[in-house]
Amino acid sequence: MKPEIVITARGHAGTMATLQAEFSAHLLHEAPERNAFFKQHAPRVRGLATFGPMPVDGKLMDALPKLEIIANFGVGVDAINLDDAKKRGIIVTNTPDVLNETVADTALALIMNTVRKFPQAEQYLRAGHWASRGPYPLSIEIGGKTLGVLGLGRIGEAIAKRAIACGMKIRYHNRRRKDAPYPYDADPVALAKNSDVLLVVTPGGPETTKLVNAKVLDALGPKGYLVNIARGSVIDEPLLLRYLQEKRIAGAGLDVFVDEPRVPPEFFALDNAVLFPHVGSATVETRKAMGDLQIENLRLHFAGQPVKTRVV
Repeated sequence: MKPEIVITARGHAGTMATLQAEFSAHLLHEAPERNAFFKQHAPRVRGLATFGPMPVDGKLMDALPKLEIIANFGVGVDAINLDDAKKRGIIVTNTPDVLNETVADTALALIMNTVRKFPQAEQYLRAGHWASRGPYPLSIEIGGKTLGVLGLGRIGEAIAKRAIACGMKIRYHNRRRKDAPYPYDADPVALAKNSDVLLVVTPGGPETTKLVNAKVLDALGPKGYLVNIARGSVIDEPLLLRYLQEKRIAGAGLDVFVDEPRVPPEFFALDNAVLFPHVGSATVETRKAMGDLQIENLRLHFAGQPVKTRVV
């Protein structure tokens, strides 16, 4: 008998196909009524394959009393209540490392596009303004500027290497100082004050909710840029919108938002914001690697072996 699992949402197509082929998979996102779904499948379900931001808390875990493992597609596990899982002896896994380089590429592109205003320049050309109004206004260089990395983990380090290759200087802040060759700032406000571009790469979750607040944005100032590839929750989004509208910071590059995919439409009218639809890891190769690792963790667990990337 194949182990029975629940898939929480529609995810990467190839991963979904393999999960459904190798396991007896029940699709929660297609269930017309959740209570009936759990009543039917709960006695036999041993695994949960999670995609997207749906909360996985103690209530959901208790609805699956035989649950042994939650295998997450992605690095961030802020949607999963880790304390609830630990109390119930449920293993939680994620998919780190396989997306570091791709996300770092996206971050560098977002930094360049935000500071150099390449998307706005293309829109200027497409609208016929080059011929009618003359050259697009000058932007500023990223070379020689200071990139403040808020969250110098594995992805942050990969971004720093790319930024250095472009001539940027690096500073950082973490909860704990690292053995890193870059100047350290004691808090996010100090980092913002000392940076031309503040890059947010922290995990999501309660500990970092609205970490980038008015004090941080004021420290960044009207010549500073904010780039976020972490979680939308890390920034006070309505406040950021107001600061951009009032030109209290120079610009922002955002790959993540609080209520994805619903982005506040006021952002669309801004000429000092570059917006990506959460494409940090969105390449064919990386998404396959993420899915392969999610599946491998499930295979190993059900074979009685240690999982590869255990969180709790």
